[in-house]
Amino acid sequence: MNFEMSLLLWMCLSFVKVLSYEANWESLDSRALPEWYDESKIGIFIHWGVFSVPSYGPQSAWLWWYWESTRNGTYVNFISNNYTPSLAYGDLARQFDAELWNLDYWIDILSNSGAKYVVLTSKHHEGFTLWPSKVSWNWNAKDIGPKRDLLGDLAEAIRNKTDIHFGVYHSMYEWFHPLYLLDKSNKFKTQHFVFGKTLPELIELVTEYKPDVIWSDGDWEAPDTYWNSTEFLAWLYNESPVKDTVVVNDRWGSGIPCNHGGYYTCTDRYNPKTLQKHKFENAMTLDKNSWGYRRNIALSDFHTIEELITIMTETVSCGGNILINIGPTHDGRIIPIFEERLRQLGSWLQTNGEAIYGTRPWKAQNDTLTPGVWYTSKGSTVYTIVLNWPKKSVLNLGSLQLNSGDEVSMLGYPSPLSFESSGKIVSITFPALTPDIIASKWAWVLKVTKQNYRSNNIR
Repeated sequence: MNFEMSLLLWMCLSFVKVLSYEANWESLDSRALPEWYDESKIGIFIHWGVFSVPSYGPQSAWLWWYWESTRNGTYVNFISNNYTPSLAYGDLARQFDAELWNLDYWIDILSNSGAKYVVLTSKHHEGFTLWPSKVSWNWNAKDIGPKRDLLGDLAEAIRNKTDIHFGVYHSMYEWFHPLYLLDKSNKFKTQHFVFGKTLPELIELVTEYKPDVIWSDGDWEAPDTYWNSTEFLAWLYNESPVKDTVVVNDRWGSGIPCNHGGYYTCTDRYNPKTLQKHKFENAMTLDKNSWGYRRNIALSDFHTIEELITIMTETVSCGGNILINIGPTHDGRIIPIFEERLRQLGSWLQTNGEAIYGTRPWKAQNDTLTPGVWYTSKGSTVYTIVLNWPKKSVLNLGSLQLNSGDEVSMLGYPSPLSFESSGKIVSITFPALTPDIIASKWAWVLKVTKQNYRSNNIR
């Protein structure tokens, strides 16, 4: 081997070494998130499973647990009043039929929501898999219920008909699986469930469906060493077919959330409302209480579109993504109010999306003078997101200083806006909007282009 070939080989091996990740958190945490995730900002979470059949209670996805484990009276009474005494939870799977599932209609809703990624519950804590898993015999959507690969069908449709990234939620544990209960009784000194169920499922999901997101959950009862989390993630980042595109969250064992992993979810509905040092995601629900669909929901339990836009704005301004959850019915319908919220959000984003997608936090997240005003930035542009129309149509800002050569416009409105500066306060006059000139609904975005701009955005 000549010198040139030896040098080339050495360079290649060095490059491989730099890109390889070891099975420890220090190494894994050094991996940069693929750029697509931070650019996307908005995702849709879909909780769907056998729990969609009874679809009852303030936490419908947890019905089995509250019914059989904690014996919560709300759920115990519901089951005893509406089902035969011989009912076993597994019997409900036959009614999880997806008989009204219109996949094209789902795609239309998702495409028009403005979301850039979708995360489906491949398996919730009940253990029922929405794909024909080899380690979930007769407790999966292919063997019983809809008799089809729900996950695979949705993944294929999203990839073929949209530019949306597809991801999967996966619960590490299962409430009543005998192997998990055995490991738990052994204080997690054994790993029968991990090697017999969890890891084989994760490998299946990655190799068969190639998700761009793995949203891990159900980890909290045991340490990450029990789950072999670092070993799996090292394989995922180094060797898997999605090693260059996949993003993961932080739920990989007790004590890991908000400390290690890809992006942080920390707690459900995590909305810190202050700038975060680490990329985070606010996984929240359109139903204020439940992740799964519930038939006993009241209108007041749904977030309004104004509330949804507010939560999204707060999250993105502080550097996060938002993952908006819906729960389909057992027969595969997205109920009209979920559909309405998603389409409303999409219509708002058609006008105002440039203040959300691909943005970065600015030097101030919310205004020091006027509540309900949040900032994002993109290069030399500062976006001011106004959640409430100002009194007398004049917006006073304390965090944004403007000079005479600067320009202010409203997204969706054709003409520049006038402003005045007095000391450290800027007053911007909003336009008179009539039905033939509607700049936006529910919230309004001011686009500020400053002359002689010096970057103040946070990276």
